[in-house]
Amino acid sequence: MYRTVRIMEGKDVVIGMNYAYWFANVPGLTNRTRLRISSAVSAEELFFLSEGSLAKLAGVTPEQAGRIAESRARPVDAGYHAMCAQGISFVSLEDESYPKKLRQIPDPPYGIYVRGPLPESGRPAVAVVGARMCSEYGRHAASELGRKLAAYGICVVSGMARGIDAAGHQGAADADGITCAVLGCGVDICYPKSNRELYGRILERGCVLSEYPPGTPPAAAHFPARNRIIAGLCDMTVVVEARLRSGSLITADCALEQGRDVYAVPGSIYDPLSAGCNDLIRQGAGMISDLDDFAAGIVSHGNDMCNKKEPEKILLEKEERLVYSCVDLRPKSMEEILSESGIKLRRLQQILSVLQQKGVIAEIFKNCYIRRN
Repeated sequence: MYRTVRIMEGKDVVIGMNYAYWFANVPGLTNRTRLRISSAVSAEELFFLSEGSLAKLAGVTPEQAGRIAESRARPVDAGYHAMCAQGISFVSLEDESYPKKLRQIPDPPYGIYVRGPLPESGRPAVAVVGARMCSEYGRHAASELGRKLAAYGICVVSGMARGIDAAGHQGAADADGITCAVLGCGVDICYPKSNRELYGRILERGCVLSEYPPGTPPAAAHFPARNRIIAGLCDMTVVVEARLRSGSLITADCALEQGRDVYAVPGSIYDPLSAGCNDLIRQGAGMISDLDDFAAGIVSHGNDMCNKKEPEKILLEKEERLVYSCVDLRPKSMEEILSESGIKLRRLQQILSVLQQKGVIAEIFKNCYIRRN
């Protein structure tokens, strides 16, 4: 049992305790706070720190220190055992099994809950995302793309939403391939309910994962956050069909922030559902004109085609990163960037000039900027 205690070299040790699971479930802490704390101490070390020592940790407020201290008195073994009984595992950044690609992004989830086996770390992975209310053209393209990627041994990752996401998963499953769904709720909840059969098919060879504990209901705020995980698990992201303003473009933005490639499937210039994809291509995203060639190219080019380094981690100073984060794949005016960044105009002009010299943004017309691949 977790609460059995022994003394070893003068130190209380909780036998069998999953310290990372305990830490992930301390109430009132954001993921950013958990990352900051875990960069200084392990979850096990944190468990035994005095409240005074907790308060001295960089970035930890007295209120947060109090919550951490109080949480140690609450048993977590019942919740952990109940979770495991459902076939759900918990993996934290402290575990070697944590996905390597996800570990490399700027804001990885401290812990993830997984039902099914995680994809092999060396297996290429591609995110296939797009509109929920998609056309038959988009649905067919996503299904065929998922099927062809899976046939080449590539893991297909998406969010199990209606439309393009579901079609990509379905295509991979039809090819008896490996596919992974990232949810904006607990992994014990099938959302949407209409995808219950697909949920089961994904688990036949793949997995369902989430940064939210089991039992967490879906919420609108969860989905933009989960998009960074979809992109983070993959070598590249493909947008099959999307309007000019859609969650799929958030996933594309996340991929670019993480230094990953973005591709798009082109569509009719008269169809609003293809406007987002066509705009991505106009701004420099790769265009997919042949699904077989695209899938085969990932395998033949291997790591040279995937895993680009993060330019902002290597090249950008603090203020430069702030301004870069305000620029995305859709053109933004200097006034918008000024408002979002809070940096004074003259300094902003200097930073924008530097970012252009470093090749991470482009001025497509006077005082209007986009990110570059």
